[in-house]
Amino acid sequence: MKTESWRAVSLLLLCLFLAFVNCQEAVLNHQDPSRYDTTPHMSKGHGHAHAHDASAHDKAPYEQNPAVKDALAALRKIRPVTSRLARLSKPSGVVGNTIHYAKELFVLLFMNQPDQKHLLTTDTTAQPLTPALSRAVTLLQDAAEQQDADAIWLLAEMNFHGNFTHPRNYSRAFEYYQTLAYLNGNSSAQYMLGFMYATGIGNAVPQDQARALLYHTFAAEQGDIRSQMTLAYRHHSGIATPRNCEESVHWYRLVAKQAVEFYKSGPPGGHSLVKNAFRLVDEEGGIYGEGASVSSSGPNAKVGGPTSDAYADLDDVLEFLDFQSRKGDLKATFHLGRLYYDGSRGLARDFPSAKDHFMQVARLYWTPSGKVKTDVSSAVEKLAPKAAGYLGRMFLRGEGTEKSYTKAKIWFSRGIEHGDALSQYSMGVMYMEGLGVPKNPVKAADYFSPAADQDLAVAQTNLGILFMDQGDIHTARSYFELAARNSHIEAFYYLAELSNQGVGRDRSCGMASVYYKIAAEKAEVIHSSFIEANEAYERGDLETAIIAYMMAAEQGYEMAQANVGYLLDHTRPRFSLPSIFPFLRRRVEAASDAALALIYWTRSAKQSNTDSLVKMGDYYLDGVGTTSSPDNAAICYQAAAEGMASAQAMWNLGWMHENGIGIEKDFHLAKRFYDQALGTNAEAYLPAKLSLAKLRLRSWWNGVSGGSVNSIRDEPSQKPSRTLSQWLNDFLEADAAYYADHFEADDWDDAHTHMPGGDDFYDDGDIDDGMLEMLVIVGLAATLAFLVYYRQQRQQEARRREEQQQGVVPQQQQDQGFFPPPGNPEFANWVAGGVGH
Repeated sequence: MKTESWRAVSLLLLCLFLAFVNCQEAVLNHQDPSRYDTTPHMSKGHGHAHAHDASAHDKAPYEQNPAVKDALAALRKIRPVTSRLARLSKPSGVVGNTIHYAKELFVLLFMNQPDQKHLLTTDTTAQPLTPALSRAVTLLQDAAEQQDADAIWLLAEMNFHGNFTHPRNYSRAFEYYQTLAYLNGNSSAQYMLGFMYATGIGNAVPQDQARALLYHTFAAEQGDIRSQMTLAYRHHSGIATPRNCEESVHWYRLVAKQAVEFYKSGPPGGHSLVKNAFRLVDEEGGIYGEGASVSSSGPNAKVGGPTSDAYADLDDVLEFLDFQSRKGDLKATFHLGRLYYDGSRGLARDFPSAKDHFMQVARLYWTPSGKVKTDVSSAVEKLAPKAAGYLGRMFLRGEGTEKSYTKAKIWFSRGIEHGDALSQYSMGVMYMEGLGVPKNPVKAADYFSPAADQDLAVAQTNLGILFMDQGDIHTARSYFELAARNSHIEAFYYLAELSNQGVGRDRSCGMASVYYKIAAEKAEVIHSSFIEANEAYERGDLETAIIAYMMAAEQGYEMAQANVGYLLDHTRPRFSLPSIFPFLRRRVEAASDAALALIYWTRSAKQSNTDSLVKMGDYYLDGVGTTSSPDNAAICYQAAAEGMASAQAMWNLGWMHENGIGIEKDFHLAKRFYDQALGTNAEAYLPAKLSLAKLRLRSWWNGVSGGSVNSIRDEPSQKPSRTLSQWLNDFLEADAAYYADHFEADDWDDAHTHMPGGDDFYDDGDIDDGMLEMLVIVGLAATLAFLVYYRQQRQQEARRREEQQQGVVPQQQQDQGFFPPPGNPEFANWVAGGVGH
């Protein structure tokens, strides 16, 4: 009876949870439909995902097929389906937090990931379409039969990305892409064919890296920036082709040039390049968890306890800063303004809010007429010029307010009076481009220079460009290198140009390739799919996220490669509700392909990701996605351990030596690696100590039983033996160093003068070799003299003992004192002599 009651309660809780999720889904679906994108997925923002090439319409205006227009009108009315696994933002309040963490725990235990066998596959079972979707598809198919490029493109995108709730069918998508590529040589279709051949996604086509390279080359030659980026990385890393630095530089240079052009095409000062690339696994402390992964241990570990701000959520930070700002904390107000202005992951840029916070700070120092207030605090005096720089920048660029060069100049002038670097640089931009002031490059350089001295990267770059235009390549390169420390896109581009053309230094193709790659990857928005990937991951659409990350991974982004490996490697729990209740099973097309995961772990590892390198070793050791190869696993672990960064790799090597898997069985080497793991990461204390205890027991038994394995032994002393001469030399040098450190020179010595009489021959440097030799000789002579004296004393003692043994007793004379006593015969003589003489 108790068991049945427990089952009833469990089912009731499950029903309540599903109802709760459905209510959330209904709320999300009834929100403003304009927030959803109804254009073909992955097509926006790249400028190349079109059914027609631009050249096809240069001569005549293009008119869309009426059937395609009707189909698009029907498709735009279809609301997207929100995933039940959508990641909800953290609520506030006790009840809200309780529901949030209960849902997170439920999803983690039972609904976290799809089954591996369903990842990146095509569901061949026919799925019914809604009436609106069915009508649109019929219209598009009719137009496609008439070889309408738009209809073919839309059908391909719908089958590949699942747009407009259309079920995914990778095989059919490949057919449409191939038809379009053969029809008019469409570069976007060629790019997609190259991607599908490279990944073998959905088993639509077998992996064929040679054909992938061919299609990407066709698309790149037509100007598709995504294929140009992919082609550059393949030549850079040698994927399906020998490594070719010149080809890599050629394609990376094209992309980097477009990236810089996009950056400069923005408002004064250039576009703000927001970084959307990040590793998903870092949210969980790395591949192996907090403390065990290189990304969360050692120098990368979070500093502070669990209650410190190192573990704070962005919402918590914003709430705390807002609370402090309301209490009058000026620093919190300024930092809030910067957060709203710059934006971050999970926080969109909010220019009106940023302006309000900056204005609050500025008004505490300046009156509306521009006069400085009296009796202002040092904090206000320090932060107000910085706020003025941001306010001037917002007026200069028209961010959150109307564009006004006059107001921008006023705010910049206020910031410059107090040495604000941003104000100095921005005023230089105004004179460089003639914005509201006469164009004057010389005056612009005068403003760039003090800003560059304060390590403002963008000012250093602009100053370097001015020096380069004047022919001073050496100074220009110095400024570019300074700006590159702060990852400025133009600095990397010009360093690449100088390295590629051999200006100022010998030409270096390798350095040029690296610099071009970094500059190209800075402008993610023009060729990568990180935005789509992050959005899909946040809303729980795992398959779309994998595909989007995979596209960025093919372009050479290491973070995307790590994300793909992580998502394909991440498996669901052994015991889950879908495995218990068949009616809860879902066909999810985002999957775990072990062989594909190994490919991306490998590419990530080649770009210096140590955790990915250790993960490669795991795959080779267990035979996941490849044949089991303990030898290759040991090579991966050894490479990861050489940098003394991965305690996990060291522990793995210790385990392999202990058990003789892949490498020689050696208990002594096993202990060494366990010790290194413990010394590298304190988090490895428990596993390392337990492993060492077991290892010592096995080593003791190996010695007792006469085993052939090398047992644990004491490490040989690392201190070399020293001769007497070396010991004396070290002693004297240490003594001289001690006096040099503890007894500072007086004022006479500081003046670097000598004592009267010309005592300038003395050199307090190293001990002279002749002096040292003399001291050694004197010491040896003294030792020899002591030994001779000691020998003589021993001989005399031996002689006396011999005489005693022969019975000869020497007469002992009595001590008569200094004067003869009375009665002694000599007493009379002593007295007579003393009186008569």
